[in-house]
Amino acid sequence: MKVEEALQILKEHGFKYTGKREEMIRICAAEKRYLSAKDIMERIKEQYPTLSFDTVYRNISTFVELGILEETELDGEGRFRLACSTDGHHHHHVICTECGKTSSLPGCPMTIISAVPEEFQVTGHKFEVYGTCKECVTHSN
Repeated sequence: MKVEEALQILKEHGFKYTGKREEMIRICAAEKRYLSAKDIMERIKEQYPTLSFDTVYRNISTFVELGILEETELDGEGRFRLACSTDGHHHHHVICTECGKTSSLPGCPMTIISAVPEEFQVTGHKFEVYGTCKECVTHSN
């Protein structure tokens, strides 16, 4: 997803444009990894020193609800990244537990899972693979 697409989604859902919202989206767009709310707060604080953590977190929650940000959990903390696309393409990620970098996995494991009982109607699922990326492995040796 591009920043402009994210801003358009906000507009379509009746949210007014603010420089703070745009900057939060730009921060997430600049990274190819998941960021914590604290990471986002630290990066935006210089430009908006009076901005509260509650405001940052409320906006993050709105962005997740609208599909602008994707959310995962690492080390018991919510992490966020700009959604990969707006086309609704179903995908999953490999996530580095050291630096948070992600990449998409081809395919979906649900296509090979036959253990779901026939009487159970699947309405959604989430699949993530955690590990250490090549760069982080190299730096730790």
